[in-house]
Amino acid sequence: MILPHTKKEEKILSDNKNAFVIGVDEAGRGPLAGPVVAGAVWINPEILQKNFPEKKLIRDSKSLSEKQRKEIFSFMQKSENFILGFGEVSAETIDEINILQATLLAMRLAVEGVVEKLKQLFPTSTLNNIHLLIDGNQKIKKLNFSQETISGGDQSVFSIAAASILAKIHRDDLMEKYHQQFPFYGFDKHKGYGTTFHLEQLRKNGPCLIHRRSFKPVRKFFES
Repeated sequence: MILPHTKKEEKILSDNKNAFVIGVDEAGRGPLAGPVVAGAVWINPEILQKNFPEKKLIRDSKSLSEKQRKEIFSFMQKSENFILGFGEVSAETIDEINILQATLLAMRLAVEGVVEKLKQLFPTSTLNNIHLLIDGNQKIKKLNFSQETISGGDQSVFSIAAASILAKIHRDDLMEKYHQQFPFYGFDKHKGYGTTFHLEQLRKNGPCLIHRRSFKPVRKFFES
């Protein structure tokens, strides 16, 4: 199924030549290990009105295979019609400020990355009307842009779906690298989620440096 290219709000905003709409989503709130990652994507509104082969793949990342995600990620990276931003917050910081605040921080970093790139392409005077479309129900702190939260946005809003793919790809790549450093836990397979195998390896080997100590299955190893 091809996602409708916008929700009503996204289309109205994108049709306004003075508006810059940025979709935002995250990956990795639930795992026991690794960072939480956010993606932010600005899409040239002109391309939203066109059909292109990759368009059918821009949908909720969870509905795509790994091969499909990589294909569309490569397309977005190479296309001048997409501007991408990442935000990454470590397990250590998650333990310090909690997972919700860490997720919002990752989102802010991702948005700031997109805005910096937009500044290089467009006169600063035209960037006054930036509007964020955020998956979920939490607005991002310390950003002076208009924001709209959309529950299930990765399934209904084109730019958020693109951001979900970006976040998923980036986090999976990070967990593949962590697997090389900590091969016992199988991070390349479950990406830090609490699978049966992961929990067994956690009991056998104890936590490593990227485990989230504030999450219950890990926290018990540090309780006296």
